[in-house]
Amino acid sequence: MNSNQTRRVFVKNLGVLGFGASISPIILQSCGGTNTQTVVEEATKEMFFKISLAQWSLHKALFAKELDNLDFAAFAKNEFGIDAVEYVNAFFMDKAKDMDYLGQMKQRCEDNGVKSVLIMVDGEGYLGDVDAKSRMESVEKHKKWVEAAKFLGCHSIRVNAFGRGTAEEVGTAAIDGLRNLCEFAKPFDINVIVENHGSYSSNGKWLANVIQSTGMDNCGTLPDFANFCIKRSDGSEWGGECIEEYDRYIGTAEMMPFAKGVSAKTYDFDENGNCIETDYEKILKIVKDAGYRGYIGIEYEGSNLSEVEGIRATKALLERVGPIV
Repeated sequence: MNSNQTRRVFVKNLGVLGFGASISPIILQSCGGTNTQTVVEEATKEMFFKISLAQWSLHKALFAKELDNLDFAAFAKNEFGIDAVEYVNAFFMDKAKDMDYLGQMKQRCEDNGVKSVLIMVDGEGYLGDVDAKSRMESVEKHKKWVEAAKFLGCHSIRVNAFGRGTAEEVGTAAIDGLRNLCEFAKPFDINVIVENHGSYSSNGKWLANVIQSTGMDNCGTLPDFANFCIKRSDGSEWGGECIEEYDRYIGTAEMMPFAKGVSAKTYDFDENGNCIETDYEKILKIVKDAGYRGYIGIEYEGSNLSEVEGIRATKALLERVGPIV
């Protein structure tokens, strides 16, 4: 079977999934000669985590206006059977203080039995800016998202620890910026969590040290299984080709003691439904062994499958591997 045929078979198998199905055909495909009864028994074991859907998985549809932010919660529930969502502020950037709009978002969740987990915040400056004035301006810009997260019923906002300078300079600045924001967020019972999101933040040891050094228990991490590029050809966080990458398994293990969320990033899958770039059995075992029992958010960013197909493939993978690690 050639690669195109393999992909068509894989996608076809995903398409026959019903919303209420607990075991997909892809599970049976991926087990080779394993006894079917054994597969069924393992697949129906309880997972140690709950599944949420990161809004970025649908960023193409959202940017193209094929899906509206207000319809995201219902789409997650009705299309994938997922009852927890992670927002991205880019899709309602000017609505952080619009209580009517936020009220509509909240009502849509309630109507569909969906929980709001967190808001991923970008475009509000560098919390690790070595310039104190710019750093505090960034802190101020993030505060409205803390308030929005509280209103929506989220437990966290995800932020970035970017900055320009040496690792030590940016680390010192990030500790200060995060501490200030966490102090504001504390009375709201909101966590401020940092994703490995490029540059120094994709160095697990550096990020763990920054989080620990804030001295704030509502400061944590959001380990992303794939964002471990620490150096790019053009010196940016996301622009050029990655020329140096941190070990994703070591980095995840270093961040897990502070994790208040986890991001299951996927790009491509083989014919058995396994993620090509990340060993999910290995990395989910790291998450489980750290004692984590919260949400793991699906974040599909590939291009070989459509966004809908990629989300389904990632969910099937989590449901297959989750009960057996």
